[in-house]
Amino acid sequence: MKGQQANTAADTAPIVRIRGLRKAFGDHVVLNGIDFEVMPSQVVVVIGPSGSGKSTFLRCCNGLEQAEGGRIDICGRTLVDGGRMLPDADLNALREEVGMVFQSFNLFPHLTVRDNVTLGPRKLRGLGRAEADAEADVLLRKVGLTHKAEAMPASLSGGQKQRVAIARALAMKPRVMLFDEPTSALDPELVGEVLQVMKLLASEGMTMMVVTHEMGFAKEVADVVVVMDGGGIIESGPPDVIFSQPTQARTREFLQAVLTRA
Repeated sequence: MKGQQANTAADTAPIVRIRGLRKAFGDHVVLNGIDFEVMPSQVVVVIGPSGSGKSTFLRCCNGLEQAEGGRIDICGRTLVDGGRMLPDADLNALREEVGMVFQSFNLFPHLTVRDNVTLGPRKLRGLGRAEADAEADVLLRKVGLTHKAEAMPASLSGGQKQRVAIARALAMKPRVMLFDEPTSALDPELVGEVLQVMKLLASEGMTMMVVTHEMGFAKEVADVVVVMDGGGIIESGPPDVIFSQPTQARTREFLQAVLTRA
């Protein structure tokens, strides 16, 4: 939540450091020299028009997209440097520390809610069934779904599925959480229940990078709002500055359009 920052000496260095990040698909340049840092416990919300590179930027931060240039250091590891990616074993270890929640929920349809949450800890963290179940129950309580532990994904609403997806990502005990438009696939009346869980995580000091069109969430929860357009960051700053006194005409144009629609 805004203003809640860690104070220990270990938290004075960025947990995410990006320098000169470049990515293209064929001749189409999607990211064009991005420089950015995220401090521990910060909530960074990335906004901008469709096609500005927001989701690709986020996907580069856990290796789902391989950058062709620049460098990404995250959670004490160099994810990519000049187009060279971490080896697969190290990349898998990094992804245990960098959780990601997508637009689509990607739950395993043949597993119960609890088994979806416990699969990663049992397979990758080596937890026994009892310990994994106990951790899952704590997380399902956090996201308000204790009563759905034995349910199958097909029986859940979209908002419930997304909350399970958040619990599943948290089960790996990540240091950073990435959210790629987590409410864009939801009916409007279900958006609030997912945002409420994300607000709780922010209040607990989770480092978060969030791509979203939810401007109210950005205003309320972000420490830093990043505005992207044309594959680059055109400005960034505290939400009260970005939403009230943006320096760039393109930011003013974008905000006028989205806030008018809202």
